[in-house]
Amino acid sequence: MNSPSDAQISVIAETYRLLGDPTRLRVLLACLSAPIAVGDIARAVNASPSLVSHHLRLLRAARLVRGTRRNRQVFYETADEHIARMLADMIEHAMEEHGEDSDT
Repeated sequence: MNSPSDAQISVIAETYRLLGDPTRLRVLLACLSAPIAVGDIARAVNASPSLVSHHLRLLRAARLVRGTRRNRQVFYETADEHIARMLADMIEHAMEEHGEDSDT
């Protein structure tokens, strides 16, 4: 694997900064399995639709989600397979049982 450029490092750092907000992470996770409307995301993450819309604007700007308009609603989903895999890997890692270090 090649080392990322300074610009790419900045994008990666900004992505992780965005994901550091628990509500924003929940919003992104709600978009993981299928396209979902703002109101449904709000109910899933127990937040107001206006707060969810704010987080979605930030996630769209970072290319983490994309929206598709259907009639009067916009349905959001993870932007691509890279984002979906990254989230799935993070979830799997968080669910692993961690024992004591065997080095000592």
